[in-house]
Amino acid sequence: MLRFNFHHMHLKPSLSLAIGLLLAGCQREASAPPAMPPAAVTAITVQAEAVTLTRELPGRSAPFLVAEVRPQVTGIVQKRLFEEGAMVEEGQPLYQLDDATYRAAYDRAKATLARARATVELARLNARRAADLAQVDAVSRQENENATAALAQAEADVGVAEAALKSAEVELGYATIRSPIAGRIGRSSVTQGALVTANQSQSLATVQQLDPIYVDVTQSSRELLELRRDFAAGTLQRPEELPVTILLEDGSHYPHAGRLEFAEVSVDPTTGRFALRVVVPNPDHVLLPGMFVRAVVSTGVREQAILVPQQGVARDPRGATSVMVVNAEGKAEARPVRVSRTIGDRWLVDSGLAAGDRVIVEGLQKIRPGAPVQITATTLNRGPVAAPAGSQAAPAVQTDKE
Repeated sequence: MLRFNFHHMHLKPSLSLAIGLLLAGCQREASAPPAMPPAAVTAITVQAEAVTLTRELPGRSAPFLVAEVRPQVTGIVQKRLFEEGAMVEEGQPLYQLDDATYRAAYDRAKATLARARATVELARLNARRAADLAQVDAVSRQENENATAALAQAEADVGVAEAALKSAEVELGYATIRSPIAGRIGRSSVTQGALVTANQSQSLATVQQLDPIYVDVTQSSRELLELRRDFAAGTLQRPEELPVTILLEDGSHYPHAGRLEFAEVSVDPTTGRFALRVVVPNPDHVLLPGMFVRAVVSTGVREQAILVPQQGVARDPRGATSVMVVNAEGKAEARPVRVSRTIGDRWLVDSGLAAGDRVIVEGLQKIRPGAPVQITATTLNRGPVAAPAGSQAAPAVQTDKE
C-alpha cells in the first residue's frame, strides 16, 4: 500500500493545491443530499362544454295594462260602487252619477222618435192616396209629387230622431262609470257628493292589470355591440327562447320565469343604454308596479367553452393572468391565459388553454416552472348548475352583475 508522508515530502505549492482541491471535492460529493422527489399536486383535465352566458340587469316592474278612470259626462257622484284595492272586472260599475237630467233627455228623444214614426205613417197614407187619385186625374200632378216628398221628409225625420235617441242613451249610460279593463283598482280620488266634469284631467281611480306584469330593464349599447360581434364571429350562438330569471329585492328567486318580449330600437343618449321588456306571470301578485328587481337575461350560448377553477388562476401586479399546467414531460409549465368572466367558482377562459390540458389547482405553493410534479389527485371540472335526476347534463350558466 502506497502511503504519502506529507511531513517529510517537500512538494511544490501548485501540486499541493491540486491535491487539496481533489480531496475537498471528494468530501463534498460524498456529503451531497439526495435529489428531491417530484412535488405532489392536484390537477384537473380541462374539457370543453356548453355554457349559457347571462347578464344580470337592474329593472323595475310595470303593470301590463293601466287605465285611468275619468267621467265622460258631468254630474254629481251619487255612490261609489267598488271597494278600494279590490279586483274589478271589465265593464263593472264603479261610480253612479246623478242621471236625472240625462234620463229626461233620453225620454224626450224617445218621444220625438215616436212622433216622427207616426208622421211617417200619415205621410205614407197621403202619398198612397195621392198616387191612386192621380191615376184617374182626380188630383194634380203637383199634389201627387208633394205627397211623395212629404213621405221622404218624414222618413228622414225618423232617422234624425233615432240618432238623437241613441245619443241620449249613450249619455245616460255614461252616468254609470264602468271599469275599462279587468285588474286591481286603487284608491278613489272623489267621494259621494263630489262634482265631476266630462273629460277632466284628474282621474277618479286607476285600474292596473298585474297578471302578467312587465319588468323593464336596461342594457348598455356597448355590450350589445360586443354580442353582435360574437354572433357574427360564431363564438356565440343565439339563445332560443331561454327563460328570464327574476331576482327580488331581498335576493330571493321569483318562482315564475319570464319571457323577453322586445328590445327598444333606440338608445338613451344620456345614459348610453337601451330598454328591454320582460313579461312575467304574476298570479299571486307578488310583483307590484314600481318594485325594484333584477333580471337574469340569457345573452348567448358558447358551445366550446373552457372553464378553470378560480384557485388555479394567478394574477400578477400588472393584471396578467396565468395558470400552471402539467406538460407531456410531467413538469410544471406556466401558461399565460386570458379570462373574461366568472361562472360560479370558475373562470371562463377565452384563450391560452385547450381541451385536454392538465391545470394544477392545488399544491401551487410547492412548485415552480420547470420542476417535475406528480399528480396525486384529480378533480372533476363541474359547472355550478347541476342537471336534474334522470335528465341530461345541463349547461353551465354564467351571470354577470351590473
